[in-house]
Amino acid sequence: MPTESMLFILNVHFYTMDRIKRHFKNLPSQEQVATLMLKLGLSVHDGGAYCGPVLQSDTAVARAIGVDRRVVRSTINHIMEIPELLNLFSRVESMLLLANAASEIGCSAIEIIPVDAQVPGLMARILVVLSDAGINVRQAVVSDPQDLSDSHLIIVADGSIPGDIMTQIRGCPGVASVIIR
Repeated sequence: MPTESMLFILNVHFYTMDRIKRHFKNLPSQEQVATLMLKLGLSVHDGGAYCGPVLQSDTAVARAIGVDRRVVRSTINHIMEIPELLNLFSRVESMLLLANAASEIGCSAIEIIPVDAQVPGLMARILVVLSDAGINVRQAVVSDPQDLSDSHLIIVADGSIPGDIMTQIRGCPGVASVIIR
C-alpha cells in the first residue's frame, strides 16, 4: 500500500514530466532536448544551457542528443519564454556520481535493484546495515528514470564491503539483487 509521502514523490515526478510534455506538445524534438537536459542536470539561464557555471554550446548538446543545433536553440528559447519552465530549468543542477571511479578513490560501489522501487524504506535499511558494520557511505544515489519502477540505488562506500555485509544487504526486505560495480 503506497504511503502518503511516496505518493507525493510520485506525483511530483509525474507532474514535472507532464509539465514538460504539456509545454512541448507537438514539438517532439524539443521535448526530447528538454527531457535530456533535465536528466543531465543542465540548467537554463542567461539564454544558454549550463552545467554548473559552464556554458554548453548548442552544437555540443545537439550532438549528444542527435538533433540539429537549431532544435536546441529553439528549446532554450522556448524554456526562457515560459515562466513555469524557466522556474524549473533555472534551478536544476548536475551532480557528480562517484560509482564508476570508486576503485580509483579507494571505495566500493554497489547497485541495489529493488523488488519494487516504489516501496519506501529500502535505502534506510541498507544504510543501517552499513552503519552498524562501521562502513562510511560516501554517496547514495537513487536513479530517477522516466519509469520509476526501474529506479536503482547506487551506494559508494569507503574501502571494500565484506562478504558477510553483502549477504546482509542481499537479505534486506525489498532487495531483488545487488550488483558490485
